Amino acid sequence: MTEHDHREEQRPAEEVRPTPGGPAHEETGEERPRQPAGQENGAQVGTGIETAGVPEAAIPELVIISGMSGAGRSTAAKCLEDLGWFVVDNLPPALIPTMVELGARSQGNVARIAVVVDVRGRRFFDNLRESLADLEAKNVTRRIVFLESSDDALVRRFESVRRPHPLQGDGRIVDGIAAERELLRELRGDADLVIDTSSLNVHELRAKMDAQFAGEDKPELRATVMSFGFKYGLPVDADLVADMRFLPNPHWVPELRPYTGLNEEVAAYVFNQPGAKEFLDRYAELLRLIAAGYRREGKRYVTIAIGCTGGKHRSVATSEKLAARLAAEGVETVVVHRDMGRE
Repeated sequence: MTEHDHREEQRPAEEVRPTPGGPAHEETGEERPRQPAGQENGAQVGTGIETAGVPEAAIPELVIISGMSGAGRSTAAKCLEDLGWFVVDNLPPALIPTMVELGARSQGNVARIAVVVDVRGRRFFDNLRESLADLEAKNVTRRIVFLESSDDALVRRFESVRRPHPLQGDGRIVDGIAAERELLRELRGDADLVIDTSSLNVHELRAKMDAQFAGEDKPELRATVMSFGFKYGLPVDADLVADMRFLPNPHWVPELRPYTGLNEEVAAYVFNQPGAKEFLDRYAELLRLIAAGYRREGKRYVTIAIGCTGGKHRSVATSEKLAARLAAEGVETVVVHRDMGRE
């Protein structure tokens, strides 16, 4: 489901070790995969889906996300991305069949595609109906999700971020909203799902999208457990930080000093100290409560930082144990040892 230190060039690369629970990645930003180029090898790319030799089951499922600017399209797209959909933002409608064709040729690697279509691509918007008809003729399963909101709510949102409406030009925000409503009127009528976000917050919108698209596979939390050394600074992306400096430091045991917390003898030394096992038990229990709350609030990724003085012994051993616990409980987890080997 990344950068853990702004001084990356001054230290060795982090060691990243996946646990049996599976890989994790960081929350993505606003940028999404760019649309395919309009030409390939000097030839114009066709918009029809050539399915010859491609099993019908390999044709990706398609969701088109559209609606009013400020109504939550980006949030809806991020939710689908977290559910494993391949999301493309602001793709010209004429290229939607091409994207589906590329997905069909991916041999099942791109099984679900979500495309965000909005007025930023208004020059291409007239092509949308033709593309939808083409997709229907090719038996492509597609759904249209339309995000709606009241004028008052949209005005408040644009004013809060101090950005103009993309269609207001030299007029007012309400003028841009009115123009967009007229432009999207037919698409709204064709939508399979209309969500009014006037009174919804981000978490409630995500919950509605999860209810529609998660199916039986409920979105799970993905965790990164990171060991680090306090003397090198706190991880800037940590959601939770635990301090293991209350335990004796193996650094002062000559026969353990050369090794890291990955060594069995070092790990045994750490967890034979008073309070070590109790801390692990109680912290794991606390994380279960926090994880349940994160899921309810729509948070999908969490970084848990475990620190000691140098990030070599106590934090490494504890991170390994904690990650194993999380993986055993079904949390997709990776372990990152940020400062191990830095000394």
